[in-house]
Amino acid sequence: MIKTGLYFGSFNPIHIGHLIIAEYMLEHSDLDELWFVVSPRNPLKKKESLLDDRQRLYMVNLAIGDDERFQASDIEFHLPQPSYTCHTLVQLKEKHPMCEFSLIMGEDNLQTFDRWLNYEWILENFHLYVYPRPGFDAAERRSHPHVTFVDAPRIELSSTLIRNSIKEGKQVRYMVPEEVGKYVEEMGYYKN
Repeated sequence: MIKTGLYFGSFNPIHIGHLIIAEYMLEHSDLDELWFVVSPRNPLKKKESLLDDRQRLYMVNLAIGDDERFQASDIEFHLPQPSYTCHTLVQLKEKHPMCEFSLIMGEDNLQTFDRWLNYEWILENFHLYVYPRPGFDAAERRSHPHVTFVDAPRIELSSTLIRNSIKEGKQVRYMVPEEVGKYVEEMGYYKN
């Protein structure tokens, strides 16, 4: 079995914080690989602020380049909207029976995990690797056998900050991978 971490997100855009967390999770856990699962629409977020699905997937591919440890997944593009993690996991298990999937999430998501559809089923059938997020404390779930807290670097960087900075005409050169930054600039994304 290949131990595959699933890092779900809008990646609107993907930034160095995402990549730092992803690499740290691979290097400091028993995961063999990590897939960035690009979500077309998170039911807990507004869709209006999202760049087109394919453009966000393209930027994830630009960000990971030829690093074979990582893969960009569009599995949720082919599922009913909005995307629910439990439905995605069922599809992934059917399509990739040789993979043992685990979820990677921030402590902020774990704190609100009971709002997810079928969260009990997810928790009983999949392992969760949780990284710290400033201002959040999901200590009540620390004792669950399927939850592992990984002391990854605390990155206070968000896609919202990057989008707002671009809109205000500020530089984000060191916040996003170089190829992503060039593409965003070339396409004029997030300026309005």
